[in-house]
Amino acid sequence: MLTRILALLLETAFFLLIASALLRAWMNWVRVNMSVQPGRFAMALTDWLVKPLRRVLPKALIQSRVDWASIVAATLMALGYALLWWGLFGLLLGAAGVGMGLGGLMLLGLLEFALKMLLRVALQTLLILVLGYAVLSWVQPGSPIGSLLGRLTEPLLAPLRRLIPVVGGVDLSALVLILLLQIGMMLV
Repeated sequence: MLTRILALLLETAFFLLIASALLRAWMNWVRVNMSVQPGRFAMALTDWLVKPLRRVLPKALIQSRVDWASIVAATLMALGYALLWWGLFGLLLGAAGVGMGLGGLMLLGLLEFALKMLLRVALQTLLILVLGYAVLSWVQPGSPIGSLLGRLTEPLLAPLRRLIPVVGGVDLSALVLILLLQIGMMLV
């Protein structure tokens, strides 16, 4: 029971860190002002890693539209989570008779675990953004946070809006995107 609680706390902490780095990269990509929430929160959680990465990454990467420092930070945190998880729980699983592999297999397993965590966090973060946008568009259209969520989700919803007709005055693109994100999470 204590192991499950520790695993939950560890996953939640790393989810927040990884999601903040990915959100920071996404907000920079869609050119949203980082001085508004959730930008300030994302920067507060990730500055400790993103700022040093901006100093060491090549200038070509730093000056591109993609916030590579935030993406690299999210990737490093996912790898850190995988290493910490294996260090804490892999030894327990090994003691319980579950084979963890050696050498290259272990490294590939850690990389796969980190990649799955990174993809899962990205999909869950997008799901939260789209769900928040959909709810606010019905409950409180035109609110400042609704406008921000609209700007963050528009690059994902626009292609779906071209394919899915409005039914009875209701835009179903958010519902379709939520379903696609959930399918993506099932595949990961």
